[in-house]
Amino acid sequence: MHPLIVSSTSAEAVDADRFGPKAANLARLGRAGLPIPHGFCVDAHAYRIQVAALRLAEVARCVSSADSATARRAALAMKLGLLDEPIVSQVLDPLLDAWRTLVATTGALTVVRSSALVEDRFGSSFAGQFESYLGLEDETEFITAVRSCWAALWSTRVLRYMATHDASPADTAMAVLVQPLVSARVAGGGLSRTADNDMVLNATWGLGSAIAQGEVVPDRIVVSRDGEGALTLRDSVLGRKFHSVGCIHGTRPVPRVLASKPCLTHAQALELGVLVQRVEDIMGMPVEIEWALDDAGFKLLQARPLHVEPAQIPDEIWLRHPGLNGHPAGVGWGAGRACVVNCECELARVAPGDILVTKVAGPALSQVLPRVAGVVAELGGSTSHLASLARERGIPMVLGVLDATQRIPDGVQTAVDGVAGVVRWMR
Repeated sequence: MHPLIVSSTSAEAVDADRFGPKAANLARLGRAGLPIPHGFCVDAHAYRIQVAALRLAEVARCVSSADSATARRAALAMKLGLLDEPIVSQVLDPLLDAWRTLVATTGALTVVRSSALVEDRFGSSFAGQFESYLGLEDETEFITAVRSCWAALWSTRVLRYMATHDASPADTAMAVLVQPLVSARVAGGGLSRTADNDMVLNATWGLGSAIAQGEVVPDRIVVSRDGEGALTLRDSVLGRKFHSVGCIHGTRPVPRVLASKPCLTHAQALELGVLVQRVEDIMGMPVEIEWALDDAGFKLLQARPLHVEPAQIPDEIWLRHPGLNGHPAGVGWGAGRACVVNCECELARVAPGDILVTKVAGPALSQVLPRVAGVVAELGGSTSHLASLARERGIPMVLGVLDATQRIPDGVQTAVDGVAGVVRWMR
């Protein structure tokens, strides 16, 4: 019988079939000597034990019913059962013991992150579809977060995502990753490869959730590698970082002196670039990472496979029309009618083949990705959750485009270059 709880750097933790690729990838990095927050992993078998104890296994199968009302009731029953019913002692006792030890050892607030067995795989990242809880202070918050991560497997957005991949939550399970909160001064993401064989780093002040949720335009740093792998800083563009995310205190304004200052020094960018390159070497493929920088240095928070496509040469006619630059998501070229949307309640206006033009590129937009030819957003960066979802679908996206909703007329023919990071429209 395997233990339900293991250290995040143990040999067992690299088993993606027990702890999910998110936790397993991080364990591989930690065991290779790279800096990660040391915590513990909760086996997906703990979720299965809870489902069995609540007699929900048959209910789970009903979520695939051809009758939509039956499917909805089954999903709701799964969520309510996992959220409301007590955790069985077989799971709860070792879970609390591990959490109390972590808090006593680190003195830090707690992070609880979903690590589903199906996420962070090539072609099915589930970026932003599950749940993470930051800055948990007490036992009640911790237990609630674990139950919420389990229940996230049955959320409406996850069910929609799984339907596009011919998958069902009844056929998988949810592991959980528990870590001390990194008191990040700066955080962000990184892409180890672009179509030009460069590396892209995104950075913002505070916690990286502001980038992941598409709430700011992060600094964009491009790092080149020569034939022997040596790194040089090729380009650095300041973002629009008007607010930052704190631990449990939400967003706060960024002082003007910081908003106009790079988040990383030249030396820090190259140091991070070396870490990203090592992650790529360990995983044996191009990768997308999340990272944080505290007073002790860089910490790697996540690594997933990265889809890379070659650049496309646009039709010459498009080069004669006005263009705006932004952060490329990294794949594809698309054209269609611009549909300018200023609020999520307007998403029903987006027709198949449209180019969605909006302000915030948050995970809520994932529901329209299957029907659009491209996306343009005023906020966000190349490592946001929505950019990850666009890459796996091959949908061109350009983020961080200043005043896009005001400058691109609604209804005009528009083209999006998701590799070069340019959007153009017909006059």
